[in-house]
Amino acid sequence: MTDPFTVNVWIILFGALATYATRFGGHVVLSRFEKIHPRVEAALNAVPAAVLTTLVAPAAVFNGPAEAITMALALIVGWRAPMLVVVFLGAATVALLRSLIG
Repeated sequence: MTDPFTVNVWIILFGALATYATRFGGHVVLSRFEKIHPRVEAALNAVPAAVLTTLVAPAAVFNGPAEAITMALALIVGWRAPMLVVVFLGAATVALLRSLIG
């Protein structure tokens, strides 16, 4: 039987390698263009928010009221505040609500 620690280390290493390869590959592909089309640039700028949403949305839907309330608050604040403020506010809110309502 394989040691679980070793398996985890290999998963982390290959995940890091895959992440680096996709970032490097994207840089190589985009560096070949003189000018990036505004729609492509807008799509690339939307990627961090989309990834964050795919990580947070399932927790808001399936974990309980503290997460759902936090998601709604973050959505409202996100229309006016920078992303970093929304992330910190969300983390503080979910911690507070979990301690109050479980």
